[in-house]
Amino acid sequence: MTNGNLPLIWRKFPERYLLQGNRCETCGTCFFPARQVCPNCRRKGKLVQMEMPRQGKIITFTEVFTGPYGFEFETPYFIAIIELSNKARLLSQVVDSPREKIKIGAKVEKVFRKISDIDPEGPIAYGYKFKVVG
Repeated sequence: MTNGNLPLIWRKFPERYLLQGNRCETCGTCFFPARQVCPNCRRKGKLVQMEMPRQGKIITFTEVFTGPYGFEFETPYFIAIIELSNKARLLSQVVDSPREKIKIGAKVEKVFRKISDIDPEGPIAYGYKFKVVG
């Protein structure tokens, strides 16, 4: 990562650091990442910003054996679709969890971890990941 990507890191700060999304006050649906328009209510919907819950469960997952650039030394690792307690869904890496505990329906919670540090002289990007609890 070069210093040219520093603005991208800061633009994603509310999403990566605070897990900030939004909720439609008309139908009650929560979205992460935040949406500009509620797909259910369209123009009638009123979206308000909110911090997402830090707990959820694994809906589905996969184990990655060949990682993309920047993650090739972290393999194997797990990524999962997480359904948060407010029903919003997101894709995240599952960390700090033994293989036998990573399964559909497993309860997870948000943790704060390093995302990347591709350039040894550039910034380190941090953000959310999830770990199995219980």
